Parts: sequence; C-alpha cells; structure tokens
Amino acid sequence: MSNQAIVRAADICDIDPNVQVVELTFHDFAKRRCFHGEAVTFSTYETNKGLMDVLKRGGEGKVLVVDGRGSQRHALTGGNIAEDACKLGWEGIIYNGAVRDVHEIMELDFGVKALCSTPVPPHRNAEGIPDVMLRFGGVVINPGDYIYADIDGVIVCQKPMHS
Repeated sequence: MSNQAIVRAADICDIDPNVQVVELTFHDFAKRRCFHGEAVTFSTYETNKGLMDVLKRGGEGKVLVVDGRGSQRHALTGGNIAEDACKLGWEGIIYNGAVRDVHEIMELDFGVKALCSTPVPPHRNAEGIPDVMLRFGGVVINPGDYIYADIDGVIVCQKPMHS
C-alpha cells in the first residue's frame, strides 16, 4: 500500500491554470481513485505484448500511461497483469482503452483508470512501444512528465506539483 499523500487535480488547476487536462472521461476500476507519479509511457493497439517488460522495471512513484488509441474492442489488461503491477509498486495505470477481469482489479490497492471494460482479450501479435511521447485526449504526455489522477480527472504537468 502506498503512503502517497492525496494531491487533488482541482487544487493543481487552481495553482496553475495552464496544466494539461486530459479531455477524456475515465472510469476507476481499482480501489485507489486518487494517485500521482512520474509518467512512464506505452503505446499500443489492441495488444499488451511488451507491457510486462515495462511493469517489471518497478513503479514506485510512477504512473504507467498506456495509449491504446481509444479502442474499446480488446482489453489491454486483465486481473493478472494488474495484480503484478500492484505488487511491483506502481501507483497506478491509466489506459486510453479497455480493461477486463474487473472483478479481480477492483480488489487491488492501487489506481486503474480506463475508458471502459470488455471481456475480449488483447491480441498477441504486434508488440507495443515503451517510452514514447503520447498524444490523446487533447494532451501530450512525455516520459518523465507528472500525472495527477483523481475523481475529477487526469492532468499532466511537466514537473512535480506536490511536495
């Protein structure tokens, strides 16, 4: 369980009205609805091949942002990968795409935000690309940016906005 202090996205927007606000509506799937950390990025489409390699780096103080290009046809993760991410210390994962095995993910004490859920598994063919600039929801997310996520939404900052 993380000892992370709660940092509210709205409070950051009050301090800096120029922060990037992701213009997508995410749903919370795990126990933690408020989380933040340094962005680690992964670009993919309907596959999660290569995702575990990124997760195994360890995620203390980090948020994995997965751009699945908004596809809702195939889940980008299920309960097993989410459980591994939680055990490896990630603060949370944000999916511009779908997840599955929600009954398993909802028991985990870290953050998982996604557009939706679907029972359909990911493809196993092409491999995703880690550590790249992502563009979705009206924002640009670079590896090393800071992500703040809560029930109001997700914001992206170029530097930490918390102490």
